[in-house]
Amino acid sequence: MIGLRHSLLCLLTALMGACAVGPNFRRPASPAVPGYLPASAPAESGSPPTQAPDTQQLLEGMAIPAQWWTLFRSQPLDELIRRALRNNPTTQAAQAALRQAQENYYAQLGTLLPTVQADYSFERQRNATGTLAPTLSSGQSLFNLHTAQVSVSYALDVFGGNRRAAESLHAAAEAQKYQLEATYLTLAANVVTTAIQEASVRAQLTATNDIVRSEREALQILRRQYQLGSIAMTDVMAQEATLATTEAGVPGLQKQLEQAQHALAVLAGSFPNSEPQQQFQLPGLSQQPGAAIAAAPIPAALQLPLALPLSLPSQLVRQRPDILQAEANLHAATAEVGVAIANMLPQFDLTALAGSAATQFAQLFAAGNRFWSGGASLTQTLFEGGTLLHRVRASRAAMDQAGAQYRSVVLSAFQNVADTLSALRLDAQAVEASSRAQQAAEQNLLTVRRNVELGSVGYLALLNAQQTYQQAVLGLAQAQANRYSDTAALFQALGGGWWNRKDPAAD
Repeated sequence: MIGLRHSLLCLLTALMGACAVGPNFRRPASPAVPGYLPASAPAESGSPPTQAPDTQQLLEGMAIPAQWWTLFRSQPLDELIRRALRNNPTTQAAQAALRQAQENYYAQLGTLLPTVQADYSFERQRNATGTLAPTLSSGQSLFNLHTAQVSVSYALDVFGGNRRAAESLHAAAEAQKYQLEATYLTLAANVVTTAIQEASVRAQLTATNDIVRSEREALQILRRQYQLGSIAMTDVMAQEATLATTEAGVPGLQKQLEQAQHALAVLAGSFPNSEPQQQFQLPGLSQQPGAAIAAAPIPAALQLPLALPLSLPSQLVRQRPDILQAEANLHAATAEVGVAIANMLPQFDLTALAGSAATQFAQLFAAGNRFWSGGASLTQTLFEGGTLLHRVRASRAAMDQAGAQYRSVVLSAFQNVADTLSALRLDAQAVEASSRAQQAAEQNLLTVRRNVELGSVGYLALLNAQQTYQQAVLGLAQAQANRYSDTAALFQALGGGWWNRKDPAAD
């Protein structure tokens, strides 16, 4: 009978311990949308009519590499990103925040286990024997007292308040883990886009310097023609003004180049006074008027990824770190509702104590000096001015807020992908048009320059050709940079492929 009663008590305790008040978290369902863009939008980022060799294809289901930046096939870029991930203080701070969140979770798990404490105390006492009854059998008023005891306390988590708190902290650690992944992704994307900007500005600066040299040559030709009396001085002065205007644009481009180099150094965890270790280039730009447009990739230049992944909308919410972080925050807020509800319910505690006391340390553990106690307590708050009730309502409001924030992050993520897909399609068209404009302007400039040397055309034709070529070269460099940057933005918008990481040390 006693054994059956004990078994029933154990079963009841287990059943009570298994329940936890408050709502159970359920992962939000994936959005039921077929795609990111309207059905009329093309799924190819290149220009279908010409099928240029640099046409980019969007491939659904293509795996995104964890180190997605390697698709740009630039060893200097790979080295720079590895150094940035290792040395950037932002990543180090995010790693420390993750360790803190994990330790807080482990600390909360300790509340689910009994607390065992050992205590030893020594006291020198004197009793008022003339007033109070003596506490010692010998009747001495002055004595030493040694006390050693072990106490055990255990808070019965009947309603799951402690487990809900541990669940909340575990979700907070998960949110911090995804924040760390987002930090890695953002840092890598910033390095890639800054490297692209550095390459673009470098190309624009090179083209501008070439244009300055060509305008100086044109100025010398016009001065010789003026000396021969074939043109007026106003023609020479106009060319001098054009040259000065072009030269005025060089310092601005140089400033942008140096700022990009400073940004790359800081992203890599170095001070901006360090010498640039990498220089980046974009392929496809002729360096001087009359030079052949590069058909083959420039060695060590950034290469445009032609096969681009496109995750399904249902997969995006399981990939992007910011969405997963918002989901973990919603999980934590949901668990906090259970914590607030459990605080309104009775709290059960078990305590036990055993020890020994003696006037001499050698007799501390003698049989007659031992003592023990045990008990249980139940605490129920009857009135607290509505504090606990309002805390429950506040926790539910926080859960609703986290749910709304999750939906907002999902919508922003889908918008991010849609904007990037549209940008890639339009970037391809812009690069194609800019390339044709640059080739046509270059041929026109060469033709007009020969005619100026022969004296068959005037200076206005040369000035117009120079300005047209300058705008075409700079426009091509900017169009290429936009296309490369938006390609990197696509990988960032899809989550960066961190779930495909195979290196345990990187985790």
